Amino acid sequence: MRGRLPGVPSPFPLIERLPAVYQDDDFLRRFLAAFDESLAPLFLSLDGLGAYVDPELAPEDFLTWLATWVGIEVDAAWDVEQLRQVVAGAVRLHARRGTAAGLRAALGLLVDGEVVVTENGAAAWSTSFGADMPGDPVPRLHVRVTPRPGGSVRADRLEALVTELKPAHVPHTVEVVSS
Repeated sequence: MRGRLPGVPSPFPLIERLPAVYQDDDFLRRFLAAFDESLAPLFLSLDGLGAYVDPELAPEDFLTWLATWVGIEVDAAWDVEQLRQVVAGAVRLHARRGTAAGLRAALGLLVDGEVVVTENGAAAWSTSFGADMPGDPVPRLHVRVTPRPGGSVRADRLEALVTELKPAHVPHTVEVVSS
């Protein structure tokens, strides 16, 4: 948790911002020192703000909150390094969200194993008006995961992830193959 840091000097003492005639006043110096003590941690936090929003540098307790900023539901089974990778890849993944490539990339970050995503999406056309179109008109998605040797994949969690990441109108199946 973030908290007060006693004894941290202010990088910008308020007394130094006043005209010289006021800087010699002992009462004013002590009065403003109280504000300096309260504001010093704030100034230090603002100076290091970039470290808080960078998933590689963010403190462990801030990382979970940072994950909510990019729409990630944190799984308690993830370790800190895995969470850092997922948050770092979130922006890149959002650009491909709802596509087979995006689903494959997201599951590749979240699952320790081989991920194969198969979908039947395509574009079809005909030169004859009203002609039957080739292929299946109903979109389908199949996800096949093969865990690494000695690894395991929770099928219920995988099902929830696929449901969350795929387009809502596309039916899907999930298959976990033991290695």
